[in-house]
Amino acid sequence: MNRTLAGLVSADAAETYERFFVPALFRQWTAPLLDAARVDSDTARLLDVACGTGVLARAAAERLGTARGIVGVDPNDGMLAVARRMAPGIDWRAGRAEALPCEDASFDAVLCQFGLMFFEDRVGGLEQMMRVLRPGGRLAVAVWGALDGAPGYAELVRLLERACGTRAADALRAPFSLGDAGELGSLARRAGIVDARIETRAGVARFASIADWIRTDVRGWSYSALVDDDQLAALVDEAQRTMGRFVTVDGSVAFDAPAHVLGATRH
Repeated sequence: MNRTLAGLVSADAAETYERFFVPALFRQWTAPLLDAARVDSDTARLLDVACGTGVLARAAAERLGTARGIVGVDPNDGMLAVARRMAPGIDWRAGRAEALPCEDASFDAVLCQFGLMFFEDRVGGLEQMMRVLRPGGRLAVAVWGALDGAPGYAELVRLLERACGTRAADALRAPFSLGDAGELGSLARRAGIVDARIETRAGVARFASIADWIRTDVRGWSYSALVDDDQLAALVDEAQRTMGRFVTVDGSVAFDAPAHVLGATRH
């Protein structure tokens, strides 16, 4: 998988991701993931896999009242640089989900928020997450639902295809590649997860304006280098002309963005 489809971003894109994507998309999912993993005062050790800039690990530290015992792993140096700046007390580690730099049976909870879609070996990544869970520990994994269930992104993919070509459009399709909950369940079974439960939950993407949305999506994601400044200006202009149905009465943008949440226990 190339860097664009794998979701690997530059240092500048990681800063944009934290500043704009986290409040627009990711922060709303931290509580559901922590609940799915049953994170509470008895959780001594927690691992956030494909942690990005660390929004989920930070939420775990806030819930637990301490960063002690929380580990975040990500292959992207730019993401980890932001994570370390935002929460220096958390143990941030460079690494791939398919080869987690963690000991066997060392965590009470293992979580992965919107990372599984980008693994080179999805089954292997799930097997690794179960390996580092202690018996009785909880796994929680979130992936985006189908692209057609997120109408704003479905329309943006079509716009990117027309204006910037297939590579950019495919990079935006990639986060939705596990939109079929049945495929997620199949991956879990192949990884030896026998009691996985999958729940599809509603979510909403929110941006301050159409211009904010398009700029964030382009400059905060892996296909930024495929879109020059003139193309970005043209994208913003066309989106403002054609995507008005996603604008709310206060001028902000909001549209559905559901996700599948998988929960399981290591026996």
